[in-house]
Amino acid sequence: MAFEVQLPHVGESVTEAVIGKWLKSPGDVIEKYDPLVEVITDKVVMDVPSPTTGILTKILASEGETVLMGGVIAEMELMESGPDSEVSDTHTPTGSRIGTLVEGANVGPTGGEFLDTSLKPPETASQDVAETVSNGEKRQKGFSPVVSKLANQHGVDLNTLTGTGLGGRVTKKDVLTAVEYSRRDEYPKLSGEDRLVEPTAIRKMISNHMVKSMSEIPHAWSAVEVDVTGMVEWRTLNRLSFEQQYGVGLTYLPITVYVVAAALMSNEILNSTWLDEKIVIKGAINIGVAVAASEGLIVPVIHRANELSIVDIARTLDGVISRAREGSTTLDDVQGGTFTLNNTGALGSIWGGAIVNHPQAAILTTEAIVKRPVVMQGNGEDVVTVRSMMNICLSFDHRIIDGAEASKFLQGVKLGLEAIDGASEFQ
Repeated sequence: MAFEVQLPHVGESVTEAVIGKWLKSPGDVIEKYDPLVEVITDKVVMDVPSPTTGILTKILASEGETVLMGGVIAEMELMESGPDSEVSDTHTPTGSRIGTLVEGANVGPTGGEFLDTSLKPPETASQDVAETVSNGEKRQKGFSPVVSKLANQHGVDLNTLTGTGLGGRVTKKDVLTAVEYSRRDEYPKLSGEDRLVEPTAIRKMISNHMVKSMSEIPHAWSAVEVDVTGMVEWRTLNRLSFEQQYGVGLTYLPITVYVVAAALMSNEILNSTWLDEKIVIKGAINIGVAVAASEGLIVPVIHRANELSIVDIARTLDGVISRAREGSTTLDDVQGGTFTLNNTGALGSIWGGAIVNHPQAAILTTEAIVKRPVVMQGNGEDVVTVRSMMNICLSFDHRIIDGAEASKFLQGVKLGLEAIDGASEFQ
């Protein structure tokens, strides 16, 4: 019996996708849940699994072609009926595991790459024996399927690696780093001649996002410097006890998210979007946090951040960032952002103007904390002292936000961060 394979829906905001690469060819016998085709959306790169067991008879959507969600992309001939050949629902649940997400428009000055991982059904409980990952490959014991698959592809023994993930877990980044070091001697020398490189479908999509944002949004920028000496002191005093009590590390990021969320509550115009010649003030404060990884930019969203404590924010960040780096992020982790925080300070940057994440109204960049000599008042006189300083830069949509409103928001963030000292207590 013939069966039409549809491009599954992966979320309300995703209406179309680009066919990246077919992983099977006409005539191949395919098991249910086998990776069938790689597709690219504005939020994810994912492997779409086969909804049934059968023979692929015809490919109807070519690589590089844009297809609407729900559109027919291939035809299969169903094999004998049985538990394994029953056709699954072609609509993928929003919470399904889909891989590492990188939102193309949520990028800083240098842009970001998409990560390539698989959409698979929920994993069963771990077993004591090695498990088959795909294509007959064996899962190395004690490691995630994604990491095991990548290690098998590149011949990496995971037992020789030191993990940098949570609890010493080996991540995709660790495997890719090992591969990079092993190939250093294989790099060709420069020929001295220019080369033309055809951009991948992913790179083209990133390009489209950047052009869309810069062409539709009239960007403006404003920046202030912030004395975060007190914040540094507070973290130093509380870092160990925080981790022991709550089981999660304390970085500057959750503190900043906490302060930014509070500033957005009194500056709601920053938490808006331009739609059909009208300004839409968002009803929830959902802060997307751009986090750099070796392969690109990961943008998890902290939903209703203004209702969360620093502990809640730290736990949420730890969870979504860990899932993203391990290739198990869900659409829920990145959907619904209303404002973006771009943490380029983690990369050592001291100033940068980010590109607004279309269709949001603004993106705030926090830069590296640097000790600098600062003139302050002491006993009625100017004195020079060393302080921990951080620059913050706001990129905003000038259709929605004027300079005065941008400055008011920046001052709110500045005052919130500078009010923190070693004795501060957070709810």
